[in-house]
Amino acid sequence: MARHALTPPPFIATYQQGFEATWADDTPVEDVRFVVLDSETSGLNPRIDRIITIGAVAIQAGEIVLEDQFASLVRVDDTGTVTVHGVTPEESRRGIEEPEALERFLGYVRDGVIVGHHIGHDIATFDTAYEKHWGMRLLNRSLDTMDLTLHLEQDHAFAGRPPIREFTLDALCEMFGVIPHDRHTASGDAFITAQVFLRLLKLATRHGRTRLRDISQDFVAPVAIDSGET
Repeated sequence: MARHALTPPPFIATYQQGFEATWADDTPVEDVRFVVLDSETSGLNPRIDRIITIGAVAIQAGEIVLEDQFASLVRVDDTGTVTVHGVTPEESRRGIEEPEALERFLGYVRDGVIVGHHIGHDIATFDTAYEKHWGMRLLNRSLDTMDLTLHLEQDHAFAGRPPIREFTLDALCEMFGVIPHDRHTASGDAFITAQVFLRLLKLATRHGRTRLRDISQDFVAPVAIDSGET
């Protein structure tokens, strides 16, 4: 188990200070810096599996900011399922050590609102790594594109379409006509998700979801009430 210094390293203090004045619930969506994040990992268990690659791109004022991107290849001994993410052990050995990648990511993400498809897995994996090295977790607000999609479905934003039954990124790409180029790479999936998110933001605006609180709520499926009638 890693030993954590009593005084956090300067880069962590700088990151934490960025949240002293950050986005509020009523911040207009167009003012927020969103960071669309994807990571490829060695498995599906965030408590034991490792980050292999990180890809991220920012969105602000309704546009993908190509000059505001992040990518990192992390050196790991076991890359897991190569057929999914395509990173071989030999390629991974050309990466940087995990602590350096995590430090660089904090400097990049700052207080951005993290966006991703089923982003909970990525956040949990990052939190495990940050806890291991420095006893901290990400402070960033996060937003799941699938949650937002389901909220918009309840808003009747997809009137005329069949009910959503597929919850994959590929299904959203098909719904919005996004070509899934470079799929199953961290940077490729981040850019694909960013394109999907832009389409969701346009729909959200049309349906009155114009503040950060309006688009960042977890989706809780309504519970059917049994009337007891037969």
